Amino acid sequence: MDDNPIIRESNKILSKLQLLSTFFEDEIVYKIYLRTQVIHKLYDTNPELDVNKLELFHVQFTQPAIDLLRKIKKINENNVSLLFNEIQLNSELIKSIKESDFTENDFNIDKQRQALRINNSLRKLYQLLSDNKQDYPFAKNINAFSARYSEDFFYTISPDLLAGLTDYDPATMYSNANATIQRKLMGRLCKFDFRTEFYCGLKTGNLIIEVYKFIDDDEHFLFYPSRNMFLFADVSKLKGIDLTTDLTRNERIIQELQDKNDQLQSRANITKINIPQEVRSLLADNYKKISDINFLQNIASFDTQANILKTMLNTDML
Repeated sequence: MDDNPIIRESNKILSKLQLLSTFFEDEIVYKIYLRTQVIHKLYDTNPELDVNKLELFHVQFTQPAIDLLRKIKKINENNVSLLFNEIQLNSELIKSIKESDFTENDFNIDKQRQALRINNSLRKLYQLLSDNKQDYPFAKNINAFSARYSEDFFYTISPDLLAGLTDYDPATMYSNANATIQRKLMGRLCKFDFRTEFYCGLKTGNLIIEVYKFIDDDEHFLFYPSRNMFLFADVSKLKGIDLTTDLTRNERIIQELQDKNDQLQSRANITKINIPQEVRSLLADNYKKISDINFLQNIASFDTQANILKTMLNTDML
């Protein structure tokens, strides 16, 4: 009966319903498709049946269901598009941060250079103090390192802890017009030939401390840039700070954005195929009706059900 225009149109309607069934991956939609296929086959293989009833069936049930599912599909795709736009913006931001961010490798290289600047500055300070001169002892750009890396690579501490670390007795200090250093610290530096390495950076608000360790001894000292001051550092006071696993600020932002994108992708996957519960209930009711053994005999009496489907298409219920 493929030459019958009603059968040909029914085949087209079946193809549309199959595509929607595949798209939504919903059990009730798939069951409706299978049942509709059975009804179509019944009329296609039994010429003695009134094929006009097949046409009436599609008008009352299949086409309204297709139109409703298409409307839901379009709404879902618009919502998914908004989610994908947000994912794209987040991905562009991640890329921008990675391209402009100072990497951990940059930090590791520059902290070696900073340690060399500090060691040379301390050697010069020792010489100036010995000669009783007031010249500026610090290497060029001595504060550039902390200005560049403090935001991402220095550890935040409390103001009380900073105050405790920088507390000192003026009577124990050497000083000139440009720098101050504990006498015993200068003695230790001379003993170990000013061989030190960068240990960590600390910050509270705008105040910054650089902590250094003697390469040949298990002692530490700090450089307080805003005061050009050097003091022994009691690193046991830093026990509450994890100096090994802390993420930089930008690494935390990137991780948060990646987690957000994962959540958005999951939402998009769910949103894409979501069918509102009230629509699923109506489709389930439709399936129940078209599965009834006496359905074809009573097909002309189901106008009300078709009208409900059509009404949904013209309201804001979705």
